[in-house]
Order: sequence, then structure tokens, then C-alpha cells
Amino acid sequence: MIFLGIDTSNYTTSCAVYDSDNNSVIQQKMLLPVKAGEKGIRQSDAVFHHTQQLSGVLKNLFSRFTGKIDAIGVSARPRDVEGSYMPCFTVGLNTALSISAVTGIPCFEFSHQSGHVAAALYSAGKLSLLEREFIAFHISGGTTEGLLVKPDNDSVIKEKILCSTEDINCGQAVDRCGVMLGLKFPCGRELEELSQKSAKEYDPKIKLKNGNCCLSGVENQCMKMFSDGIEPCDIAAYCLDYVKATVDKMTEFCIATAGSLPVLYAGGVMSNKRITSYLSKKYNAFVASPEFSSDNAAGVAVLASLKVKSNA
Repeated sequence: MIFLGIDTSNYTTSCAVYDSDNNSVIQQKMLLPVKAGEKGIRQSDAVFHHTQQLSGVLKNLFSRFTGKIDAIGVSARPRDVEGSYMPCFTVGLNTALSISAVTGIPCFEFSHQSGHVAAALYSAGKLSLLEREFIAFHISGGTTEGLLVKPDNDSVIKEKILCSTEDINCGQAVDRCGVMLGLKFPCGRELEELSQKSAKEYDPKIKLKNGNCCLSGVENQCMKMFSDGIEPCDIAAYCLDYVKATVDKMTEFCIATAGSLPVLYAGGVMSNKRITSYLSKKYNAFVASPEFSSDNAAGVAVLASLKVKSNA
């Protein structure tokens, strides 16, 4: 069976086709345009750009695929909690519901977060974990959360937040540091490349509050390093090592809270090898490849296949 996934997140228009018979994915993505020097995008602008881009992304996807779609999965909200809402997801949701209404193909709604978890498991070859409890981290520009994930009859999986951030997110810290250094937003890839020029490895001392992190300090420290004339590559290394140390401490907290369960890292920041190579080795954790770590529609397509399977 073939499943279409649609995800219109805060920074990426994404569509994917998942073939459950041979476990293969075709993806098509397009970043939302962000003006040089800016550190983010307003929701009204995100909605506008998704509206302009989604038809083209779908056209490009279906130029590579000519089969029959059996069901649709779509990111309808950020998380599976009461009141979770972002306007950008309405573009993908309305498109998916329109396709469903015209064709009669069933459409299943999931959270963007569940899609990240499913995409990471697909990439790691560990979809079997969806049948049991495990710990997952969703680390991105909009989210910094440690989650206890459980199977769920209605939504395939359900996430419970074990810890999160009390101020900015890991991805925001990365992007703000990158913009300060003159990098193009979103800055994750360029900041990682810049950090590879540094011979330094930092070991920041991280303190959590009831398992929750505070990341505004790393932004302030990077600004001070910049004003002190520290080499940009060393500032980049410090920023990424701070994020690594923070997620490390949060992982320790989640394991102490939920028990010794399998650990998964998902989200755009988790495509950074400086961070994930350390964490995956320490916790024997599962990590997605970059194309399945960053925002994508593959995860909700996979979830749609599992929803159809459970209803059969």
C-alpha cells in the first residue's frame, strides 16, 4: 500500500510517499524563505509561503511517483496535547482534507511531533519500537523536549513530556549564534561546518531545574565570546557543545525518571554529528539520518500506514 504524507511546519514545506510493501520513502521538501539577518519567521508569513509552495512541492513529488495513493497522513498540530495549535499546519491539513474529499481517500491526522518520532524510527530501522515504551527527544528550533512514548490505539503513539526548556529552544540557540556569526538561517548545517575548524572541545557545566533546561545563557555567552574577539569556529564549537551537554543531562534525567528504556533522538538539531555521535554512543541510542531528523512528511506517512494496518 502507498501513503501520502504532508507536513507544513514553521520552516519547511514537506511531502512524502511511503510504500509499506517495500518500506521505501520518496520525499520532496522546500524551506520557507527567511530574509538575511532575521532569526525566524512570523506565522502569518509561514502560512503565506506554504500556500505558495505546497502545490509545487506536491507536483515535484508526483513527477517522481505515478502510483495510486491508499491513504493520507498529515501533521495537523504541533503536539498531541489539548490546545496545541500553530497556523502553519492548517495549510497542509486543509490540502490533505481537500484531496481526501475529492478522491475519497482516507485522511488521518497526527501531530508534527509524532511525525518526527516515526520518521526517526523509520530511518534507524526501528519501527518495532512503536509497539513498546521508549524515550524520545524532539530537539528543534521550536521544541526541546524529552518524551515518554507509548503505543496508542487512536493516534498510533502518544507522547508524555518528561522535561523541556524553560526559555529558548536548542535550535533557537543554534540559529541565534549562527546569525550573529553571519551564517544563513536556519544555521545548523553551516554552524556545524564552522565548528569543524575548531580544535577546541568544551565541557560546560549544565544545571537543570526539575529536569528542565535553560538555554538563554549560551546565547549570552556566545555574544560575549564574539565581542571578546574569540574565533568564530570556537564560538560555534562552544554553542554546539553546550547543546550537547544540555541534552546529555536531560537524557540522564529521563532515564532516572522513566527507567532504562531505549532512547531515540529526533528533530533538526539532532542531525548535528558533533552532538549525536557522542549521545548515541553514550546511551546506545537511535538517531535518524539528517533528511529524517529535520522537518519532514515521511513520519506522518508511516503513521498513516500503521493506522490503516491497525484498523484492518
